[in-house]
Amino acid sequence: MTTDSVTSPPARRVGVIFDRDQRPEDLAEFAAAVEELGADDLWVVEDLAWAGGISSAAIALAATRRLRVGIGIMPAPLRNPALLAMELATLARAFPGRLIAGIGHGAPEWMAQVGAAIPTKLALLEETITAVRSLLAGGTTTFDGRTVQVDAVRLVHPPAEPPPVVAGVVRPRSLELSGRAADGTVMAEGQGPRAIEAALDAIAKGRKTAAPARPHELVLFTHLCVDDDPERVTAASAPVIAEYTEFLRVPPEEVFLVAGDAATTARRIRGLWDSGADTVVLRPVGEDPLGQVRSALAALGPSDA
Repeated sequence: MTTDSVTSPPARRVGVIFDRDQRPEDLAEFAAAVEELGADDLWVVEDLAWAGGISSAAIALAATRRLRVGIGIMPAPLRNPALLAMELATLARAFPGRLIAGIGHGAPEWMAQVGAAIPTKLALLEETITAVRSLLAGGTTTFDGRTVQVDAVRLVHPPAEPPPVVAGVVRPRSLELSGRAADGTVMAEGQGPRAIEAALDAIAKGRKTAAPARPHELVLFTHLCVDDDPERVTAASAPVIAEYTEFLRVPPEEVFLVAGDAATTARRIRGLWDSGADTVVLRPVGEDPLGQVRSALAALGPSDA
């Protein structure tokens, strides 16, 4: 954990997710509490029919003084790159150094529900990230891609410090795309050290054609379940394991959680850092999410900064 500037994110950051099922009116208080507990990040969620990522990030940023706020993950099919860059630039100017913006493909079934499903999702994501990053950098952007067209657009109020734009992706080709085009990668819940190693290999292929000086942050979302009772941990974890077995297309025993007593959860977080995750973002499962975060952070201690 760290309390230093978030301008150049160091390794071994820890964050917390404001779960999509929590009420938007509770976000400000939750964000302030997470900051008080000493976490580095708060991540908000944008899933279809839940809450908007930009508005949620604005609430969390306004309610805190130090936390970096991440948006995970805005679907490229729902976002015009110029408008998205305008929104992100506004937040980045008002809260410099405290925003990180995730963009992804969007869940296919959700995109189909709103008429936004397209066959060229890899091209759309890469072109959206490229155009948004160019606009945030402050220059005049002209981009004529397969799916994205921008003709001589320049932001009137670009941020002095452009926020990192990261890709929320899962499969190998998308991970390689992230290494090539984005400032970082967000890995979904359920993935542990073995998945991190495979993801880093795919990202490295993309980074061979990226600007050599550009850093690339690996952010890993992971479920958190802190309880001294193994039976309660098993009961709370069972629905998560079932969901991510299907989502990740892996056997149940390969679904990774940060679960167990406080010492065990701290050990598992350290294991994710040691495997290559720069930022581990905790998604509490079950009752008393803030209490679980408090226990996990206390078990990590200042030596893990």
